Amino acid sequence: MAAITAAMVGELRAKTDAPMMECKKALTEADGDMAKAEEILRVKLGSKASKAASRITAEGVVAAYISGGVGALVEVNCETDFVTKNDDFIALANTVAKLVAENNPADVAALSALPLEGKTVEEVRAALVGKIGENMSIRRFKRFETGTKLASYLHGTRIGVMVEFDGADDQVGKDVAMHIAAMKPVALSSEQVPAELIEKERNVATLKAAEDAEKAKADGKTPQSAEIVAKRVDGSVQKFLKEVSLLNQAFVKNDKQTVEQMLKAANTSVKSFTMFVVGEGIEKKVDDFAAEVAAQVAAAKQA
Repeated sequence: MAAITAAMVGELRAKTDAPMMECKKALTEADGDMAKAEEILRVKLGSKASKAASRITAEGVVAAYISGGVGALVEVNCETDFVTKNDDFIALANTVAKLVAENNPADVAALSALPLEGKTVEEVRAALVGKIGENMSIRRFKRFETGTKLASYLHGTRIGVMVEFDGADDQVGKDVAMHIAAMKPVALSSEQVPAELIEKERNVATLKAAEDAEKAKADGKTPQSAEIVAKRVDGSVQKFLKEVSLLNQAFVKNDKQTVEQMLKAANTSVKSFTMFVVGEGIEKKVDDFAAEVAAQVAAAKQA
């Protein structure tokens, strides 16, 4: 049996917002496996444990640039929220987005070698690090080049979306970009949802069904048949696919119709989209959770 430390409990709590004791129980049940513990919490707590996707684990900004049918979305990271408001840092992000659109670099290394202000992008970045006194990096970018249209939406500087679409009304493209920022679909259609996400959702639904069966037995009830359980699991997966695919989602400006129905009414089609959320997937420094709790208790006693 793996030893469950306070730091592990703190990390799981930060990822899920679940209560401390529930996190500890889940880690114990999962024998210390963090990913498995997250799934256990999802089974037990449902949507309360799915907040990990909306939590920001690093600082920085997303910038966008569009000129005709060419555009770029870029994420530039830094250490603290304070620097995200620095004019020079924001200017660097905006400049980098333009450079990506105009020069089509193969990757971040190629982008860093591009000329900028008589230097390279990397030299300008290093000089800004020295000026501000905080590390920063160009994390990722996505370049678009299309014969149709592009629209972008920035929710502050932390969420950025770019949409490739075909239609007469430019506002529709902007509305779709705003919708994506709000609803965070993972794919354009249900057919394009990654297989690993579908399998993970199927596992969660299966575990939930098994837990319900055990509870029914404990209550002296007859568990559902294997056929009914299989239909329940399939139903959960289909519901998940509708929730995470753009075309099947209810449109944020009119929840009486799906995005697909809205686009059809506007004679518009979406070809592709990209969404960047600052810090998404970056592990944040894990603090000493036990010490943090002890400090909070001590402060409460002194108050």
